[in-house]
Amino acid sequence: MLIAKQWIAAFNTKDLDGLLALYHEHAQHFSPKLKLRLPETKGLITGHTSMREWWQDAFMRLPNLHYKPVQFTIQENRIFIEYIRQTPGEEDMDVAEYLEVEEEKIIRSRVYHG
Repeated sequence: MLIAKQWIAAFNTKDLDGLLALYHEHAQHFSPKLKLRLPETKGLITGHTSMREWWQDAFMRLPNLHYKPVQFTIQENRIFIEYIRQTPGEEDMDVAEYLEVEEEKIIRSRVYHG
């Protein structure tokens, strides 16, 4: 549960280094928004460098982006976070994020929009 709370806190404070520290250096991340903004990725990026570029861009474009946690579901090495994505000027969006964890690092994450 701790890593899930750290993940939410890192996003909400725009702590890019703290966020990346939660991920294995070769982790994979999939997002429908990534697929829309950077179609050449097909929604999938791998590694800290790509993730840093993606999230840094998001934090700069959406400085008031906020994730309001709704529920955490944890089973062994899998965490499912349900949250509301809030940003001024956009409708709130129900989101779920799947995190797969090994040796206390996220190795895979996937975003689902409701």
